[in-house]
Amino acid sequence: MPPAKKRPRTYDHLRTRTAVLAQFAHVRDAVAVLTPDQLARPTRLGDWTVRELVAHVAIGLSSVTGSVALAEPPGPKPHVTLLEWPSVTAAHAARIAEGVEEVAAGHPDLTTLFEEAEAGFTGAVPATGTGERLLATRVGSMRLTDYLVTRTVELIVHTDDLNEALGLEIPYDRQALAACTRLLADALADRAPGGSVEVRVPPFAVVQCIGGPKHTRGTPPNVVETGPLTWIRLATGRTEWARALEDAEVSAGGERADLAELLPLMG
Repeated sequence: MPPAKKRPRTYDHLRTRTAVLAQFAHVRDAVAVLTPDQLARPTRLGDWTVRELVAHVAIGLSSVTGSVALAEPPGPKPHVTLLEWPSVTAAHAARIAEGVEEVAAGHPDLTTLFEEAEAGFTGAVPATGTGERLLATRVGSMRLTDYLVTRTVELIVHTDDLNEALGLEIPYDRQALAACTRLLADALADRAPGGSVEVRVPPFAVVQCIGGPKHTRGTPPNVVETGPLTWIRLATGRTEWARALEDAEVSAGGERADLAELLPLMG
């Protein structure tokens, strides 16, 4: 009999909205002072320059506005749950890349692009409500609150990409970092349900995964522990499991404490 999956974690709609806006503001402020030379630098995202990466961040926030603006709701139930989202994004990568290149080329003034994205978001997602509305997103219909959680992933991951490309220290909003970390940890537990390995990402997440003997008390025999940013880089393919172990960015104890075959969670 397969291991039972736990009830999905819930997120507070208004706190998540606040976190999205806070992290977007951190990126917006950094983008406002980038030079043409900095905008032309390469990133670790294939052929994208910093300019294209920045345009993608703005598009990611504007996608919420566009989905809310649709006249007809997509249906009574979501097609994509929050825990399914990390697995379905890769199929849309090529189409996303095309749109980013068009926006980056057509918007030389990135400050205006960011201002428009932020204004559209705050108008479409008021600081009230429950977040239960269904949105027709690129990957399928999702609850508004769930889609906002995915925006914390996009923002935190791409803030890290910008910091890596430019040698900057753009801040990470704590609530946005927490939501991103928790979603990716929960996605791992959903992909490989079980209780033989405990994955700890202090101070934000602890999950159990992988089928096998389950511990009932004391320290579990198989433990993986790492920090939030390293976990996010592992889950999104920014770094590899073997490299993180070699660089002592991950500690793994026990014969089952090997996540190499399960990572990355997002393509």
